[in-house]
Amino acid sequence: MREVSFIKQNKEKWLAFEKAIFNNDFKDADELASQYIHVINDLAYAQTYYPKSKVIVYLNQLAAKAFQKIYKTKREDNNRLVSFWKTEVPLICYQYRKFIYVAFIIFFAFTFIGAISAANDGEFVRSILGDDYVNMSIENIEAGDPVAVYKSGSNWGSFIGITINNLKVGIISFILGVFGGIGTIYILFENCIMLGSFQYFFYEKDVFWESVRGIWIHGAMEIFAIVIEAAAGLILGASILFPNTYSRMTSFKQGAKTGVKILISTFPFTFSAGFLEGFITRYSNIMPHWLSAGIILTTLSIITYYYLIYPFKIQKQITQSPLLNRP
Repeated sequence: MREVSFIKQNKEKWLAFEKAIFNNDFKDADELASQYIHVINDLAYAQTYYPKSKVIVYLNQLAAKAFQKIYKTKREDNNRLVSFWKTEVPLICYQYRKFIYVAFIIFFAFTFIGAISAANDGEFVRSILGDDYVNMSIENIEAGDPVAVYKSGSNWGSFIGITINNLKVGIISFILGVFGGIGTIYILFENCIMLGSFQYFFYEKDVFWESVRGIWIHGAMEIFAIVIEAAAGLILGASILFPNTYSRMTSFKQGAKTGVKILISTFPFTFSAGFLEGFITRYSNIMPHWLSAGIILTTLSIITYYYLIYPFKIQKQITQSPLLNRP
């Protein structure tokens, strides 16, 4: 069958299924699972006979949405909270993985710009971080403790204050996505320029490793979470700019709902980063190198696995789901 005929033959069925998923218009889980199987079969057919077709992308996304609905309605899965982090968010991250990739590309680009700017302009770091902060950092370096700033305040006070601030940054970054994603990109720009110039400053002062131990013990999760929150903001912006087959309002509602779920998923990592900064980072200069490096690698591995690797493993379950083998 020619691709055009294949699409023409099934188009109405796919659109009706997509509308039913969005409006939750199903009598029961069996009906949903039955139509899901048809979509999976169409996807397999398209992958076999039209491997380069855009219809594969569409059917893949449609199957992912249906799979989320099925997991929500499975009788054995009574714990909604566990299902949210275990299945729903990873599937969303897989479906919108391109936004996450774009957010990371922007992150690395802006951070690089910050570092290059600091390398070529001796006053750039002061213009970004302020004279007081730079002077304080120089004093700390001369005193032999480059990241002494993280030792100020009490453990609990630092943890609470830092966590609230990071949550605020993430929420604002997401909300500003309503301006076509430009507001989100601006928040990311501010943070990345600061990070790049800050790290170069310590490199220039020959205390780069000391700064890495102090910053990235908590920064691995904190900064990674900020990038994921930026991806959520970009999804919100794209839902307004590119509504596709939906009305702009319907697309916006769907984008906002998806973005909020991704935003909420970052909160445990933000809390963990705040805890590490309040209780662990302050001891970075006295802990063994292997321990600080181990904490950094472990925290980075956990959040990387959850957002960049685990979604692919969950996606594979779509074609291996027991629901496909129902009698």
